[in-house]
Amino acid sequence: MDLRNLLFTYRSFTPVPIVLAILYFSDPSVPFIYFGLGLVSIGEFIRINAVQYAGGATRTTKVGAPSLCTAGPYAITRNPLYLGNMIIYCGVSLVAGGQFMWELLLIVFAVFSFQYSMIISLEEDTLIDLFGNEYELYRNNVPRLFPRLSPWHNQDFRKPTPFLKTLKIEKRTLQNISLMLFILFARYYWGLSA
Repeated sequence: MDLRNLLFTYRSFTPVPIVLAILYFSDPSVPFIYFGLGLVSIGEFIRINAVQYAGGATRTTKVGAPSLCTAGPYAITRNPLYLGNMIIYCGVSLVAGGQFMWELLLIVFAVFSFQYSMIISLEEDTLIDLFGNEYELYRNNVPRLFPRLSPWHNQDFRKPTPFLKTLKIEKRTLQNISLMLFILFARYYWGLSA
């Protein structure tokens, strides 16, 4: 198994050491709490919007897709879920604060950039095999991670999944964010900093 497959398979678990470090060294303080919560909200908004268009296919353990989604946020970046995740974890780092806040923020950005570049490379190879020229056209018009200023106009006219159904799909991510923020605020209010 190559590194790309390994990172894809365990992508839900690779952030655990970073999360534990963030929680351990946390010492939340204003105004970073507010900036961090703003980033977490933006990141989750991006994720929810992406899941509305891609659906439950994003929760797979197998590389690939039943169809090529280029609508909604996928017309701005090819990987809105990964972008949303990076923003969420950077936001959690800011909410956590602490003496190593900037170092942890840099580690979060570096680790996720590396991990997602590997996973995206694997996914792109698979999508080229599945969708050929259609994916090549998409790849040539929409950036890999950091968004375009305006959506790419294409022939994917799919409608977003209803919001409540999307929340069911996104439930695990929302639970994880809530748990992290609960632990951070509990430490803050009960003075349990490292």
